[in-house]
Amino acid sequence: MPHEIVVYGVLIPGLLPIFLAALVVMAVIDTALARRGLYRKVWHPSLLRLALFTCLFCAGGLLLIR
Repeated sequence: MPHEIVVYGVLIPGLLPIFLAALVVMAVIDTALARRGLYRKVWHPSLLRLALFTCLFCAGGLLLIR
């Protein structure tokens, strides 16, 4: 995994693209779950969102390492 990526001469952390991709995927999943009404059945919706984002971000990072 590269520690830093050069974009137009600017060094950015290697996990930043994974973070942004996880954020976009999380937004799509969050919208789908909200439309289905799942958040009314969950004890703490914010905690579910955080856990889902953490799982997506970690999975992306692990795929990048492999």
